[in-house]
Amino acid sequence: MADGADGGPRAGAAGGWLPVQPQERAMWYDERFNFQATFLQCLAKHVPNIYSAEMDPLLEKQEEMVQAAILYPLECYLFGEDPDIFLEKLQQSGTSQLCGKVFKGGETTYSCRDCAVDPTCVLCMDCFQNSIHKNHRYKMHSSTGGGFCDCGDTEAWKAGPLCTKHEPGASGSPKENSECQLNEEIMEHSRRVFPSVIKYIVDMLIWEEEKELPPELTVREKVDSYYCVLFNDEHHSYDHVIYSLQRALGCELGEAQLHTTAIDKEGRRAVKAGHYASCQEAKEEIKRHSENVSQRPLHVEVLHADVMAHQKFALRLGSWLNKLMSYSSDFRQIFCQICLKEEAGSEKPCFISKLMLWDAKLHKGARKVLHELIFSSFFMEMEYKKHFAVEFVKYYKALQKEYISDDHDRVLSVTALSVQMFTVPTLARHLIEEQNVITTITETLLEVLPEYLDKNDKFNFQGYSQDKLNRVYAVIYDLRYVLVSKPTLWTDRLRERFLEGFISFLRILTCMQGMEEIKRQIGQHIEVDPDWEAAIAIQMQLKNILLMFQEWCACDEELLLKAYSECHKAVMRCSTNGRSREKTVFHLCGHTLESRPYRVSADPVSIHLPLSRTLAGLHVRLSKTGTISRLHEFVSPEEFQVELLVEYPLRCLVLVAQVSAEMWRRNGLSLISQVFYYQDVKCREEMYDKDIIMLQIGASLMDPNQFLLLILQRYELADAFKKIKPTKDQDLIKQCNVLIEEMLQILIYVVGERYVPGVSNVTKEDVIMREIIHLLCIEPMAHSAITKSLPENENNETGLEKVIDKVATFKKPGVSGHGVYELKDECLKEFNMFFYHYTKTQHSKAEHTQKKRRKQENRDEALPPPPPPDFCPAFSNVVRILNCDVMMHILRTVLQRAVELETHLWTEAMIQMVLHLLSLGLLEEKQQLQKSPEEEVTFDFYHKATRMGSSALNAVNVLMLLEKLKRVPQLEAQKDTVNWILQMFETVKRMREKSSVTTVVAATSGSEATKGDESTQDKEKAERKRKAEAARLHRQKIMAQMSALQRNFIETHKLLYENTLEAQGKEDAIMEEESMSSAIDYSRIALGPKRGPSVAEKEVLTCILCQEEQEVKLESAAMVLSACVQKSTALTQNRSRILELSGDTLDPLFMHPDLPCGTHTGSCGHVMHAACWQKYFEAMQLNFRQRLHVEQIFDLENGEYLCPLCKSLCNTVIPIVPLQAQKINSEDAEAVAQILSLARWMEIIIVRISGYSVKNAKGEKQNLPAFTSKGMGNSALEFHSILSFGVQSSVKYSSSIKEMLILFATTIYRVGLKVAPNEADYRIPMMTWSTCAFTIQCIENLLETEGKPLFGSLQNRQHSGLKALVQFAAAQRTTSPQVLIQKHLIRLLGVLLPNFKVEDTPSLLEVDMFHILVAVVLSFPSLYWEDAVDLQPSSISSAYNHLYLFHLTTLAHITQIVVSSATESPTARSSDNSEEARSAQSFCREVCQYTSGCFSQDIPGWLVWDCVKKGIMPYLRCAALFFHYLLGVSPPEELLQVSEEGQFKALCSYLSLPTNLFLLFQEYWDTVNPLLQRWCADPLVLSCLKGKSIAVRYPRKRNSLIELPEDYSCLLNQASQFRCPRSSDDEQKHPVLCLFCGAMLCSQNTCCQELVNGEELGACTSHALQCGAGVCMFLKIRECKVVLIEGKTRGCLYPAPYLDEYGETDPGLKRGNPLHLCQERYRKLHLLWQQHCIIEEIARSQETNQIFFGFNWQLL
Repeated sequence: MADGADGGPRAGAAGGWLPVQPQERAMWYDERFNFQATFLQCLAKHVPNIYSAEMDPLLEKQEEMVQAAILYPLECYLFGEDPDIFLEKLQQSGTSQLCGKVFKGGETTYSCRDCAVDPTCVLCMDCFQNSIHKNHRYKMHSSTGGGFCDCGDTEAWKAGPLCTKHEPGASGSPKENSECQLNEEIMEHSRRVFPSVIKYIVDMLIWEEEKELPPELTVREKVDSYYCVLFNDEHHSYDHVIYSLQRALGCELGEAQLHTTAIDKEGRRAVKAGHYASCQEAKEEIKRHSENVSQRPLHVEVLHADVMAHQKFALRLGSWLNKLMSYSSDFRQIFCQICLKEEAGSEKPCFISKLMLWDAKLHKGARKVLHELIFSSFFMEMEYKKHFAVEFVKYYKALQKEYISDDHDRVLSVTALSVQMFTVPTLARHLIEEQNVITTITETLLEVLPEYLDKNDKFNFQGYSQDKLNRVYAVIYDLRYVLVSKPTLWTDRLRERFLEGFISFLRILTCMQGMEEIKRQIGQHIEVDPDWEAAIAIQMQLKNILLMFQEWCACDEELLLKAYSECHKAVMRCSTNGRSREKTVFHLCGHTLESRPYRVSADPVSIHLPLSRTLAGLHVRLSKTGTISRLHEFVSPEEFQVELLVEYPLRCLVLVAQVSAEMWRRNGLSLISQVFYYQDVKCREEMYDKDIIMLQIGASLMDPNQFLLLILQRYELADAFKKIKPTKDQDLIKQCNVLIEEMLQILIYVVGERYVPGVSNVTKEDVIMREIIHLLCIEPMAHSAITKSLPENENNETGLEKVIDKVATFKKPGVSGHGVYELKDECLKEFNMFFYHYTKTQHSKAEHTQKKRRKQENRDEALPPPPPPDFCPAFSNVVRILNCDVMMHILRTVLQRAVELETHLWTEAMIQMVLHLLSLGLLEEKQQLQKSPEEEVTFDFYHKATRMGSSALNAVNVLMLLEKLKRVPQLEAQKDTVNWILQMFETVKRMREKSSVTTVVAATSGSEATKGDESTQDKEKAERKRKAEAARLHRQKIMAQMSALQRNFIETHKLLYENTLEAQGKEDAIMEEESMSSAIDYSRIALGPKRGPSVAEKEVLTCILCQEEQEVKLESAAMVLSACVQKSTALTQNRSRILELSGDTLDPLFMHPDLPCGTHTGSCGHVMHAACWQKYFEAMQLNFRQRLHVEQIFDLENGEYLCPLCKSLCNTVIPIVPLQAQKINSEDAEAVAQILSLARWMEIIIVRISGYSVKNAKGEKQNLPAFTSKGMGNSALEFHSILSFGVQSSVKYSSSIKEMLILFATTIYRVGLKVAPNEADYRIPMMTWSTCAFTIQCIENLLETEGKPLFGSLQNRQHSGLKALVQFAAAQRTTSPQVLIQKHLIRLLGVLLPNFKVEDTPSLLEVDMFHILVAVVLSFPSLYWEDAVDLQPSSISSAYNHLYLFHLTTLAHITQIVVSSATESPTARSSDNSEEARSAQSFCREVCQYTSGCFSQDIPGWLVWDCVKKGIMPYLRCAALFFHYLLGVSPPEELLQVSEEGQFKALCSYLSLPTNLFLLFQEYWDTVNPLLQRWCADPLVLSCLKGKSIAVRYPRKRNSLIELPEDYSCLLNQASQFRCPRSSDDEQKHPVLCLFCGAMLCSQNTCCQELVNGEELGACTSHALQCGAGVCMFLKIRECKVVLIEGKTRGCLYPAPYLDEYGETDPGLKRGNPLHLCQERYRKLHLLWQQHCIIEEIARSQETNQIFFGFNWQLL
């Protein structure tokens, strides 16, 4: 054994702090010493010192001291060598086959639907990714915490129990299975160390003394040092605790928040340190203040500092043990042995039981450590898991009672471990046989609910506590876990114990049978609705347990019979203790019924009958297994008393009928809700369905006439079918009619609903198929909708997938919506109109759909029932009720009333049901005749129906009544059905008559009968056709008459019509002319002297508010478009750039080529009068001031409103400025062309600008260098030269247009710079140009990414918005001082003409050229401004100005591209010697020269040309859009379609550029040369070329949302590895993914909140401010939801782009199906972002889901 004394403590662990001296450590080793005493002495000495500062603990320091003083020596003693080395060896020597990872709340778990034994068997992320289940049908869910991974547990999986990580031999170790065996010495040490450690932990955790410690831990003098400790509970909210602490301790908010967070996380926290008295005082204060805000005070204790220290260290030791357990199975076994060891001769429980029993008193932190220890030890060793389970069941009642009175969540209770034991099949069997666990659980249930039992020992949950019941459900769940897997092998002991458990369970059902009885209110409405939810909720919880008990019983014949007998006795006990009144007698049709008098409408009735329903379930299983033949051995026929069994379920069905007839209206909503759940899919299997089965049992065992008389009597319809004169009271008649309908419906169900295994020979699959068919007969449905409408079994499965493909086809979804299943045509014949699971609305919807379909197929509208399957022998007598006397009487009576037209006594629905019953009778007889010879068939429905009645009323038979029925006008819709029944009568008649002849003849007669059927059908078809034809002719005739009348009218009022016709003629002529002119291709050029004509059509628009039309004119009142201005980072090339949150100091004249953040203006395209809009806006302001309580969707203070028409969010309006059509006289243009070259134009500008500067500076001369060109000579250019090429007077706008121009410009300034509005600010024109340029860039980007042509493909809203925006930007100049515009222009020209060295002119590489182009073009007219007269350039001047400005910016942009992007090393390509390549080459030589060789000359010309052509494309496309909307010149045809090459040429032609762009330099070389020199000599250009700085490359990359993995589980995997950068704990966070930049953030957590401008913002909100200028899109990974947010106060949820195989999203991963990325949906999200519609989407969503208490988006 290595001597631990030499090794010294763990290197660096103690940071030099070594309290443990070698001789002291030797004491640990010495065998003579009592280890326990030494260990406790050591703890007594060190622990209080280490944990002395509890108020402000230095956790790292504490940990160092614990390691050095206690844990290190302890480990050295335990292992006999350096702990690190030893544990490393253990680690490598092999791991357990069980994974055992304990889940934290929010972690993703996976369950395999194909292989898991039950849904509680789950895998962790790692094991799942490495298992075979990855390719199976799996489900994903978020763990609530506390479970553990079942990888390696062979009992949990039918296949693939081990993942590749845990398979034997996975890590290459040879002795994998055996795990590393510890040597005897270490085992010996463990047996010595563990008991002391465990005893210390247990003693400290259950220590109750607040002031004293155990004597063996008391060493030093007791000091007066105490803590006031506050404990966590679930009653007080965060705010309550913070408030109480602030008031009681007078601490700051921040400190109170820290305390509260720690209490919530750990379960307790010292909030004050000091002497006992001061802590006691603080305790009282906290209690007093917390009582003010809540019903009960906070739990506070005063603990001595040493007690606190030892309790804290006990938990640290627990974690140490927990870590140790993971290394070796031997450690685990020794630990478990010690924990389970009971003290000899003592009654006290063992250590582990002590801890379990104390669990509810422990605080949160201690519980977590304890539960993790149980997981890592007991649950990793199967043998000890069994022992632990036995202990658990031994104290089960006590533990559950503790949990029910505790207030902590179930996850934190030791009772939550039950699922880990009860769901293991072998363990469950063992616990049933040895510990009688079923009885224990059922007895616990009865013991925890005594306060809810009334005097009759029935439950009554009035005034129940929801929290308590939720805790009781945990006990019910345990019962479900125990029963989840049925035994395959039955032993006598198992049978006996299970039956005991079942009998015990029947006691619970007895307390529920007939509970919460209700009585019909008469006269006065009920005052308070009784509590009904609890009883229904318990019924739901028990539904699967009841089914599982029945399934278990059905596994074994003997058991089934005994269980049936016990259940029967229980039902009888409940039934016979009813009232024993005298029996009454009821006669009808010569039959008599004796029964106890009872009326549902007058006597108490209950909807809860679980005993009767369980009996019905067992009866069906007897029938299914054939065991029913032995029933008489267990229940004698005398005891059976079928009338009593049927009585209660029948009452329940009558109650439902009476509620339907509105007889119970005065009983309020609670009854309606109960009836709803009674028939709802969540409960119906064990309520409604079983009641129908019980009636079928009654019908099969009672005399059919007696049975029907009982039904008539219970439905209180005895009089309705006797010859008694009806009352005149309309309400009573209506009630009676509804009751008859309901009764007939129940009769249809009793006879026709046979799809239950055991009632007929059908399988479960058949049942599910039939359910699906009937659901899809209503309408095509989504997978989730079908699943919701089908009942789930104990494994939460519906069986849908197995059968759906047999009956339906799947139709994939589009970009929105979900995939649906449509019913296959061959299954339509299965449709039964009276399907018993249809609600009333479903019934009518299905009937309507099916009739409509048959009509479309040109078939009759009869919807007869499909032939039902045969009853099992036990139920074969049910059909007798169809042909008994009372049934015939009922059918005849109803038909007779219809024929005699006593309209108030019958309804169409009633007739439909009677016809349905007739159909069922005929189908039954036909089926029996087909199977057996005629003389053996005793079912004589045909005979009974055609027989004459004896009394006067019945003097006609059913056949005659049906013939008459066809003539009743109100029953036209039922005609086809009546015909079908008459044909069936014929068919059955023939079968009866012919069957006496030989079988051959019988066969032919059958075919004849069908022929007969067919011929009748053919006749009917022909008749229908004839009618349709007649109707068509009739319609034609009417139309002809109408048009004749119309012509006549026109003739008589000729004058009226001439005008309109003339006008029409003129329009046509104009149209023709236009189409002629378009054939001649006029100049489609936007710039320069050859500019084409503007197409300025007259615009007449309609205001959406007042509906009046108005032509858009300069002098008219303004019309406006609703618009939304927002900041945007949609085009940014650099997301890491920090955005300025406030633009107070920002200068927005130049846009950086990164396009970090622009201002986008979008419009929904709806037009209003400015005056109408102002009225609307004021009305909205007034309205919202009055509605203070409603969460506002929009911010009225910031001018927000919803568009009155489409409800888009808007925050301003764009004034619609008409386009000024301008024509150029070609002769003048040519004359000017001779004189005005680029050089001369530049000189004129410079002179003009110099002149202004001189004027403005009043004598302070600006130093502007003379700029002359050699070719020009010295012709004097003076200040007014600019005017000589044509001017015109400025446009005059109406005052209302001017007002709107200012309003809109101010909004752009306010929103774009996030500043207060200021109409006089000098930056307003800059922001106007900037939003114009940025919006055009966004639209060009969008068209490019969508692959649409540049022109002709914009949506109407984009087109009208852009047109208005560009015209506004041009007009806005007139509302600002021209001097200001000139100043801006000079700065802009400073970039293009670098001899204007204006202050702080940015480098060529620091500006976006398109923004420059828009700004210079729109500001240039300011140079024409004169003091005395308001002038603007004429068409020709504008044409040249535009041309030269555009050429200059283009030249600058080409230089930008060459310098920044054409520096790639060439890829292999054959040298291209085109003209472009040569021009490029010569240009590069110049650049190289001007950059002193920094620019490489070796780059081939073709590569440079390639870069330039690609790089300039977006700029040219934007310029084309800009000039088109500015000037209105039609673009070339090629730009109306998508083609790479054609597009470039068309753009060049439209914008007056040579297709070889370098020729532009050659054309203007003398003028441009000095410019190029200056551009290239810029320091930034040189540093970029030398590689010292990075410039934006062109073409800029098109932004898209981040790439998401195809499989959603990959995202979940990423999230599980995510650790919050600001939080040290291991708690699971809410990870969200930013879809713009891919950042993973920790959402909704205090750890990541940030202070921005003095406001607390959550991680997402603060990230959005930087990443998306306030607008952002996140994916909540654990919930699979997309969150859109805007600003600090708005956001909404949006469906994630991940779909399951059925084309549906799964928010919250509730369904858990595998999810895959749907590219179309993701593309839709991308477009939502790029089209700047996120804000709009949020507003729409918030408007449709208006909440009174909104979500606090600020803290997201």
